[in-house]
Amino acid sequence: MIPNQQQIQELWDTHNLPPEKRVHCARVAQLAVWLAKKYQESRPETRIDISLLEVAALLHDIDKKAVKKEGEHHPDAGVRILTDAGMQEVADIVRTHPLHAILDQNIAPRSIEEKLLYLSDKMVKYEIITVDARFDLWRSEDLPPQARVTLEAAYPRVKALEQEIFTTIQREPHQAGMLANGEETSTMKLT
Repeated sequence: MIPNQQQIQELWDTHNLPPEKRVHCARVAQLAVWLAKKYQESRPETRIDISLLEVAALLHDIDKKAVKKEGEHHPDAGVRILTDAGMQEVADIVRTHPLHAILDQNIAPRSIEEKLLYLSDKMVKYEIITVDARFDLWRSEDLPPQARVTLEAAYPRVKALEQEIFTTIQREPHQAGMLANGEETSTMKLT
């Protein structure tokens, strides 16, 4: 099942998604949809389920304040929440979005929807920025040592994904925010 706008809003409310995370998810969705449309313009033979991608982007951080079961980390609880709600397709994409996923062949993003969600999440804090700017923000945080190791190990792979997508759409990453903000991309208006 692909949820509608009301169902997404209800999930956000039920699982206490904070306002700043709602902004983040909305911006990730905006960028993901924009990238998907540009990708399809450049490669019309590529089929992208834009509705599924948008919903996955809007729900990718649903578990940030949700009650987690023992042993669950982000996005495990989100995958469980979405699966329990009958949204397996959405859960499958959400599973591949955390930073460390790109380092793990079992959950690395493979489909175009997974790649676009993953990249979009790495280009948004609360506004659309570049991968370099997002990693600089992470580097300025007081991260535990293992998180720093993961961050630095993921960086070259995330940069390669950014290069792959932006080469295909024939745009520069620093243009994404300006261009995506200048076009109506989202079909859902959430607050």
